[in-house]
Amino acid sequence: MQEQKLIEKDIFSFWLNRDPDASAGGELVFGGVDKKHYKGKHTYVPVTRKGYWQFDMGDLLIGGESTGFCAGGCAAIVDSGTSLLAGPTTIVAQVNHAIGAEGIISTECKEVVREYGEMILELLVAQTRPQKVCSQIGLCVFDGSYSVSNQIESVVDKKEKRGSDLLCTACEMTVVWIQNQLRKNQTKELILDYANQLCERLPSPNGESTVDCHQISEMPDLAFTIANKTFTLTPEQYVVKLEQSGQTICISGFMAFDVPPPRGPLWILGDVFMGAYHTVFDFGESRIGFAKSA
Repeated sequence: MQEQKLIEKDIFSFWLNRDPDASAGGELVFGGVDKKHYKGKHTYVPVTRKGYWQFDMGDLLIGGESTGFCAGGCAAIVDSGTSLLAGPTTIVAQVNHAIGAEGIISTECKEVVREYGEMILELLVAQTRPQKVCSQIGLCVFDGSYSVSNQIESVVDKKEKRGSDLLCTACEMTVVWIQNQLRKNQTKELILDYANQLCERLPSPNGESTVDCHQISEMPDLAFTIANKTFTLTPEQYVVKLEQSGQTICISGFMAFDVPPPRGPLWILGDVFMGAYHTVFDFGESRIGFAKSA
C-alpha cells in the first residue's frame, strides 16, 4: 500500500475494544488514526529492532513501587496477536503475589531462600554486585551478569536442565526480590518471609493464573514505564473475565515468558495493554505511539 501510494501517511493504528458486549471489537486504520478512539496526545518511543516493533521500556510498578528487575531497562514488543502480557518470571511472581493469583510452589526456590537467603541478604548489604552473588555462594557457575542457564539455552533443551541450573535461576530471582525489599528498609525476617511467599506464587507452566473475581476492586494498579512516562493498568483492565459452563472465571492478564540475553529480558504487550492504550505504528519515523483509549 505504501509503494502504491494508497495511504496518506506511513502509519497504521490499532484500537481494541475490551468490552465483550460491544458491537465493535476494534479498529485497524491504515495510513492514519481515528481520533475518536483515543484521548490526548500519543507518547512515542523509538523502535530498536525492526520487524518485531521492539522498543526499550523501563520498570514495572506495582501500586507505584518498583519491581526492580527492569529498572535498568528491558526490551518490549507490541503484539496484537498475543492476548495477555508476557514477561520475566521474576516480575510476574511479584505481580501474582500482589493480586493474589494462584501459582505453583517451587521447591528449588524455597530451598534457596531457606538455605541461602540470609547469606544473599548479607552479601547485598555488604554492597556485593547483585550479578555476582549467586556465583559467589556457588549456585551459579558463570561469574557475570548472565546465568549458566542463559548461556547454554541454545544448546540444552529446557526439559533437560540439571537441578543446579534450577537452583541458579531460583537464586537469581531471589537476589532481585531481596534487593527490592532492602530498598524499602524492611527487616531481615520480613524480607525472607516475602521471598518465601513469592516462591509460592511462581507462574504456572501453562501460563495462566486465576484470581478471585470478588477481590478485583482491592487489587493494585500496575504501570509500565515507557519513554519516561507511566502507562497505568487498573485491575479491571489487567484481569480477564471468561465464561465457562455458566460461571465467570477471572484470569490474571500476566503470564511468564523468559527470553535470555542478549535479546532479553523481554516483555510482550498484547491485547490487555493495547485495549487500554490506542497504538500507532509509525514505520515512516520508526517509532510507536501510545495514548489512552477512548
